[in-house]
Parts: sequence; C-alpha cells; structure tokens
Amino acid sequence: MGFQDEIKYTKSLIDEELGNLFKDKIGYQDRIFEAIRYSLLSGGKRLRPILMLKVCEIFNDNYLKFMPYALAIEMIHTYSLIHDDLPAMDDDDFRRGKLTNHKVYGEAIAILSGDGLLNLAFETMVDFALNDSKTIEEYRRYLWAINEIAKFSGVFGMIGGQVVDLLSNEIPMNEEVLKFMYECKTAALIQACTVAGTILGGGSELDVERMKKFGLYLGLAYQIRDDILDLDKDKQIDKVTYLTFNSCDKAEEEVNRLSSKALEILNYYDSNRVKFLKALTNKLINRSQ
Repeated sequence: MGFQDEIKYTKSLIDEELGNLFKDKIGYQDRIFEAIRYSLLSGGKRLRPILMLKVCEIFNDNYLKFMPYALAIEMIHTYSLIHDDLPAMDDDDFRRGKLTNHKVYGEAIAILSGDGLLNLAFETMVDFALNDSKTIEEYRRYLWAINEIAKFSGVFGMIGGQVVDLLSNEIPMNEEVLKFMYECKTAALIQACTVAGTILGGGSELDVERMKKFGLYLGLAYQIRDDILDLDKDKQIDKVTYLTFNSCDKAEEEVNRLSSKALEILNYYDSNRVKFLKALTNKLINRSQ
C-alpha cells in the first residue's frame, strides 16, 4: 500500500470509529451529543491519531487494537480547538470552512462540548485499560500511556503553552519564551502521540525517550513551517512568531535541522517499519499550505 493510500485507509478507520460515538444514544442531553459530533466530524486530517497508530506499528503488528487511544487523542485535540475558538480565547468565527462551535450552539454549549470531549477521552482510555488488560504488565503500560497523554495535554504541556500564548501581549516575548510556547502548545500533543504509541506497542524505556524527542523535533519543525507559510497574515496582526526573531532563510535552516534530527531517530528502527513515518515527516515539514 502506498503512502497516500495508507493515510486514506487509516483515516477512514478513525473516522468510522469517531462516527460511532453517541450512535443510538438518546437523552435529555442530546444537544451536547450533537455539538460534539459537529466539531469532531468536521473533516479534520486526523494527523495525531494516525501518528500514534503508526508509531505503535513500529513495535506491534496488532496496533489497531489501540484505536481507543487514537480516538482519545483526537477528542483532546478537538476540545482544544473548540475552546481556542471561543470569544475569550481567539474569538474565531470559522474552523475548517464551517462556523465554529460557539457560533452554532452558543458559548455555554461550546464550553461544555470541550469539557465533555476531554472527559470522554479519558473515559475511553480507562475503559480500555480496565477491560482489555490481560496481564499486570499490560495494565501498567495502558495506565502509563494514559498518564503521559494527560501530562502532555495538561498545564505542563498543551494548556501551559496556550496560557503563554494568551499572555503574549502582557509578558516580554523573546525567542526563549516563544520556543517554550511552541514546545508546549504545538509539540506536546504530537509527543503524546509518539510516546503513547511507543508505550502501547511495547517499546522499551529507551524507545520511549527516543520517540519523545522525535515528537518534539517534528512538532517544532511543523510549527516553524506554519510560521513561514503564514508570514504575511501574521505580519498584518503583529503576531509574534519564529520570524519575529529570525529571517526566512534561518527559519528554513531550522526546519531542515529539526527534521533531520527527527529522521535520524527513525534510523534506529527497521527501515520497512518506519517507511511511513519518514514519508509523513517529509510531507509535514515540506508542505506548501
């Protein structure tokens, strides 16, 4: 199966499982089911759950059994987008070409939709750990993965980065602070995917450390590529980015440096097992839109 076909196939599996959420569920809280599905099924690329599953595949041929964790990561990502779009945060009217959640369902339901998705993510993972663990070692690994996802998406990870982003007009923003924000806001959830995939697949502690670095390098390269692509738009709103402190040439050099370090890590593993991840890394960092 070629790279694009593999992406399409894995995405279709994820979309099917997400589509089954709340299927045949009825109750007085129907509105929250509707609002959650509105954002969750709005046509995302499913980059993060695909990444988690494909990292897991390096270590375990039966990687699709860990689909609940992939779905949970997509739920966490979607909740963050719903909350990011709120008037108190970025105040956006559109997301992926559609009206944002709060524009359709109101701010209160949008907040609760995000809360519901975050809670459901952990319900989904814990349910898997409780019901699918066959040994103490499996149980330990399943909980370890949940703990890592929690840390990378919490106040020491994604949420911490969002706080720094919100306060960027109030605190002195230099390159060091910006790098911290990028590590937390963008790279942390990508690291959640690479670390959880390694743990669930049965990788060693050394493998976990390696793939944590892989996720960091990939996440930072991905964000700086975004800065390059959004240069003109960001200038119009005086947004502080990597290009506030560096030239475009320096930004391109940094993307190449980080991506090279990410690809070097993949060279520790069987070339056939990391073929997809190498192609995905190159696609993400060399994208033109």
